[in-house]
Amino acid sequence: MVPDGLSTFVSHQSTTSGGRMRIGILGAGRMADALGTQWARAGHLLTVSGRDPEKAAALAERLGPSARAGTWAQAATSGEVVLLAVRDHAVPEVLAAAGAAEGTLRGRVLVDCTNPVVPGRLTLATEGGPSMAERVASAAVGSRVVKAFNLCHEDVWRMTPPVFDGVPLAVPLCGDDRDALATVRSLVEDLGCAAVEGGGLDRAGLLEATAAFMIGLWFGGADARATLPPLRFAQGDPDAAGS
Repeated sequence: MVPDGLSTFVSHQSTTSGGRMRIGILGAGRMADALGTQWARAGHLLTVSGRDPEKAAALAERLGPSARAGTWAQAATSGEVVLLAVRDHAVPEVLAAAGAAEGTLRGRVLVDCTNPVVPGRLTLATEGGPSMAERVASAAVGSRVVKAFNLCHEDVWRMTPPVFDGVPLAVPLCGDDRDALATVRSLVEDLGCAAVEGGGLDRAGLLEATAAFMIGLWFGGADARATLPPLRFAQGDPDAAGS
């Protein structure tokens, strides 16, 4: 049965006419706000959920007429794409409330932007075990998980677009399903960014560790981008090869 007030949003299709997607958002915090704002601007239809229904409703109102507020389960079943945008420690509870174990997310593209970073220490809370993305995939039966949008502060995603020195921000994606990766690539491009395939979900832990490491550099005042050479110089000076 379609929940009251959400009938126009619920359809087991990846897109509406004109390429618009139906996106459920699990979370009503800053990441949900930042990414939701950009996707609403791109014309997608959003269902927002959160622990505090009033906060979720307020976010939906800010996002505009293409957004509605609902329960965890309503957001999880509102479309073919779901963004998981909650604190890492809240992930098990939120997925359970969304009915993930019962298959509410089966077949859906589940975008995991969480970072299991221990405050202060800036190490991984998942150290020694599966990555957060792999845990999400295990808890969300049958979902197609893609790790994405976890490397930057939420205000970077508010930039229109995030372009630095003339180069669009690259957004690494890790996932096992080609169609799911293509869907998330489209959502990345909606922000004016460039998607970069980072391998399967078994490499998502590396992406999460990269976030923890770079956050530590930024907090220390270092320019994380300066730690790596441009692609042209990845193996040294190409003009000096063979000299």
